[in-house]
Amino acid sequence: MLPTGTKDSQLRESNSQKVHPQPMEEAMNQNPGAVEALISKIFTNISSLKAAYIQLQAAHTPYDPEKIQDADKQVISELKNLSELKHFYRENNPKSVCASPQDSRLAAEIQEQQSLLKTYEVMVKKFQSEIQNKNSEIHQLQQQIEESSQRRGKLEKNLKLRGLSTKESESSTDENGFFPVDLTPELFTSAVEAAFKAIHDFSKPLINMMKAAGWDLDAAANSIEPNVVYAKRAHKKYAFESHICQRMFSGFQQESFSIKSDNLTVTTESFFNQFLALREMDPLDILGQNPDSIFGKFCRSKYLVVVHPKMEASFFGNLDQRNYVMGGGHPRTPFYQAFLKLAKSIWLLHRLAYSFDPNVKVFQVKRGSEFSEIYMDSVVKNLIMDESDQKPKVGLMVMPGFWIGGSVIQSRVYLSGMKVAE
Repeated sequence: MLPTGTKDSQLRESNSQKVHPQPMEEAMNQNPGAVEALISKIFTNISSLKAAYIQLQAAHTPYDPEKIQDADKQVISELKNLSELKHFYRENNPKSVCASPQDSRLAAEIQEQQSLLKTYEVMVKKFQSEIQNKNSEIHQLQQQIEESSQRRGKLEKNLKLRGLSTKESESSTDENGFFPVDLTPELFTSAVEAAFKAIHDFSKPLINMMKAAGWDLDAAANSIEPNVVYAKRAHKKYAFESHICQRMFSGFQQESFSIKSDNLTVTTESFFNQFLALREMDPLDILGQNPDSIFGKFCRSKYLVVVHPKMEASFFGNLDQRNYVMGGGHPRTPFYQAFLKLAKSIWLLHRLAYSFDPNVKVFQVKRGSEFSEIYMDSVVKNLIMDESDQKPKVGLMVMPGFWIGGSVIQSRVYLSGMKVAE
């Protein structure tokens, strides 16, 4: 036993020291303040660890890599502090109340590692979820890139048809914001091909709807142009294409295209600007902006002559769509939208024809005309020509021809009474 004064003096000295040379347990028994300080540090450290973990979670929503990195460093720092307190306690408190100190220490280590393992499992699952989300975003971006590449390919193809290279298209536009497309015979030829394809494409749903409505297609084809001798029954589709063509090209030789307008500008430049303005637009979008424009009036008038009332009534069971068009509207039905694609192609061809100086002239071929390889092109290619002197006769004109400058764009015709090779 030490004298009381000596013991108090040693306690005061121990309070002022940062490192205790004697075992921690003995120091704690002698100085309860040290125990409170250690526990306080542990609680403070745990509170800081919770705060850092909350910051780490918050940095993931929304995802912020910099904040995540900073919060992660803070969590690691707090874990290190907690680990240092643990090791400090173990180093200064080697004695244990347990009968087997080694087993007790090993059990504690195992429990600690299991807790850490659970923590890592939670973090791994969270990171896996984030990886899946990122993979989904990458997949969506790849799809967008693929779609953009496809659109770019189509635009490049169109630009090549117009005589414009990709580099030129990226670096130059005219004062109206249009690509500086050259007005060439090749450009008009491509427009003729597009119009011919549009007639063919619209005839398909028209014929299918006639079949569904129970029409006699043989009688319908004969009523369009009687006494045509078809090589195959399937060739009667050309009668319907001829019917569509005749209606759509009616008035093509006029600058107004038979459309009345008070403020119609008739200069080659104005026609070409109209062609440039409408060529890349969806026809329904054009009509949505101005349903009563010249193009809108053209679409309405042509629909009413191409699609007969009896035909429309058999298709839809009523004339609601026709009445809507007659009232000045443009319905968003699939059938009318298919017609608008046809109408746009013919309209653009007309705008382009009057962009040239002199204007492109259209010519038609009458039924019964002798076939001329200069002015005509047969829509059926595998014909068997008769050795007799009699030349083939035109049964149907499927597409008119054009004079452009000193050149001829052949009309498309179906020859009657011909045989085809199998």
